[in-house]
Amino acid sequence: MPNFKCKTVNNISLPVDINGVSFKWLCTNNHSSLLYTSFEGESFFLQILPKKDSFLIKSHKDTRISKIGYIQKALLEFKNLFCEDILSEANALKKTRLLKKDLYIEDDIQNFISNISSFDKVFLEIGFGSGRHLLYQAKTNTNTLIVGIEIYTKAIEQVAKLAFSQNLQNVLLLKADARLLFSLLPSNSINKIFLHFPVPWDKQEHRRIISSSFSRDCFRILKKDGIFELRTDSEEYFSFSLNILSSFFKEIKYHKNEDIKIKSKYEDRWLKQEKDIYTVRAVCDEQSPAFKIEDFDINELSFCKDKLNHIAKNFKRIKFKGDDFFLHLQDIFEADDFLVLKLDFGSFDKPQHSFLLLGEKCEFLFRQPFFTKENLAALKELKNILYSL
Repeated sequence: MPNFKCKTVNNISLPVDINGVSFKWLCTNNHSSLLYTSFEGESFFLQILPKKDSFLIKSHKDTRISKIGYIQKALLEFKNLFCEDILSEANALKKTRLLKKDLYIEDDIQNFISNISSFDKVFLEIGFGSGRHLLYQAKTNTNTLIVGIEIYTKAIEQVAKLAFSQNLQNVLLLKADARLLFSLLPSNSINKIFLHFPVPWDKQEHRRIISSSFSRDCFRILKKDGIFELRTDSEEYFSFSLNILSSFFKEIKYHKNEDIKIKSKYEDRWLKQEKDIYTVRAVCDEQSPAFKIEDFDINELSFCKDKLNHIAKNFKRIKFKGDDFFLHLQDIFEADDFLVLKLDFGSFDKPQHSFLLLGEKCEFLFRQPFFTKENLAALKELKNILYSL
């Protein structure tokens, strides 16, 4: 990830705008400072970490966006504006074509969810890796939106470059946990779902992406006659998945060593090793009822200056574990008239990472968390903890 190290950070006078980058406000604690930064409609924290006789400047990992060029641009402007004596740098900003590949990347998952109904046909691939299959689908289905979901930024960046170089107009890449996204997508919104060669987690079944809740969500979000397609080299994972999917899908077809037009690099590797490849296609045979997401009114929270001072003074890391959710208050940062709380919460296998601004008016920074059942339970517990501090 882009970063640089310098010997001196001069006095940071805010807010300031320079060459399209906006540095808005700063919050600090004993370990680091967070600088709220915006560029081209995207916001994130730059983190200033004091080291022995130096400072490390980078983006905070939990606010890092997939559009790496935006972070590089912000770091460049921060360096030129506030820093002296650069000691090392890993921020090779290529000014040409800086942002064009980023047109394929959507960091606002809620925006994607809100607008998905505007597309007639949507194919969705989970864990697209090198992008070979995803790009093939985009080239052969030009009137379909091809959505890729990945958790690895490098894969997203690489496939975005390939989509740009091939002038594809129907590719959208999301950095997200597919299980969390699927639990929130509208019913009857997807035509095809591809899951090719997921990690089988032979000794940790609870980490597998296919589960009863995931399969239920797949069935719900698929349109009538929509297809979920799994390909795996693991016979055990194939049998495991087939058993779970059959609880929701009435029509399931499966094949062994099916010859398909496009093969992933993993399939090529397994075929060279003469391993068997298993394919499962489950068809949704009905239309699902509409899906309503619950809400959490953040405006219910409000803290006066004295209460904020009390929270900051008495803050300590708290870990709370409920029956099906958790809440972890990780850190707190102080600004002039508000606090910023770093917290993790939600489902054990689908955690949410958020920053919450505490003041007379409270708000989630960067993006609102998804209000799943587990997240709502955690946020209600958070409310009780904050008022008890």
